[in-house]
Amino acid sequence: MTGTLYVVATPIGNLGDAGARAIETLKAVDLIACEDTRTTRTLLARFGIETRSVALHQHNEHAAAAKLIALLGEGKNLALVSDAGTPALSDPGAALVAAAHRAGVRVSPIPGPSAAVAAFSAAGFPASGFVFAGFLPASGAARKKALAALDSPWPVVLYEAPHRIAQTLADLLEKMGPQREIAIARELTKKFEEIARLPLGDARAWLQAPHRQQGEFVLVLAPGEAKPAAAAPDADQVLGVLLEALSPSEAAKLAARITGLPKNLLYRKALERSR
Repeated sequence: MTGTLYVVATPIGNLGDAGARAIETLKAVDLIACEDTRTTRTLLARFGIETRSVALHQHNEHAAAAKLIALLGEGKNLALVSDAGTPALSDPGAALVAAAHRAGVRVSPIPGPSAAVAAFSAAGFPASGFVFAGFLPASGAARKKALAALDSPWPVVLYEAPHRIAQTLADLLEKMGPQREIAIARELTKKFEEIARLPLGDARAWLQAPHRQQGEFVLVLAPGEAKPAAAAPDADQVLGVLLEALSPSEAAKLAARITGLPKNLLYRKALERSR
């Protein structure tokens, strides 16, 4: 029998948010794989958890995963945690979870705190869901491409580091305009927590207040207007144009690619028009 890999959500700031089931699991498993053993040690000490921990971070994840899968294969139970929040959500852990599935190991989530969900719930944008974009690329073409994809009919949740928050808000202002609203959540669940919902045009002034460019940020961008779906090309009109230069067979083949309609149907139409 293989062991179980528990994916355990931990507090994003306030240690009082640790769930009873998460604490019980961390006490019961044979080993805890964590992003930073020094950070996790604070949580473990708070709740008297003596389980041994090992590092699993972005630089060693694939190598460490192989060793951990071997332990699971021996019947050991493991817990996976990140520094804060839910593992594998803009944090290491996905490679280990994927390897566990491939090895036939049982994976069991222990749900709990998530900065993305916490910020969305406090933003107040009515929607049945949201787009989670994580951290934007730092610069270059990849950043421009990511920014272009944020103009969504759904609220968009972003994570941002303090040294890039000003640039990200400036980029969003340029892309979305000053009237688009954004919720800025800083230091969620911690002593200096702040959540402000305001137009992007006012975000720079808000950020300039003392100490506001410190700490971790979650941004929730208000949804944009849904874009109307493009009208499908008229099949008869497309066929008429193509038949001026192509045989019925070739015209039907190309018209099928343009309109998405079945080629056989369009071929029959093309034959009728050719007669």
